Amino acid sequence: MRTAQLPRQRYGATEPGAVALTRFLVVLTDVRSQDRGRDERASPERRRQVVGASSREAAERIAGAFMALGMVRAGRQRVKLIAIGRRRLRR
Repeated sequence: MRTAQLPRQRYGATEPGAVALTRFLVVLTDVRSQDRGRDERASPERRRQVVGASSREAAERIAGAFMALGMVRAGRQRVKLIAIGRRRLRR
């Protein structure tokens, strides 16, 4: 069975010049038992799952799916949506 391909979107078709794209990470982590002053740089939470997305809408849908998990709803895991590395596309 052959799948249909979606047409490629041209980013910035309405704006001339370079267009900035932001990539996103959706991270599912364990919540620490003693959460005294969370400092993610000094001692980050243990990651369970990391998923990359190229658009904010896609990242929000993935985060929504993670938030439906029982461990997240029970408060044992946490979902984080992180914007990373802006890159510029040139035409």
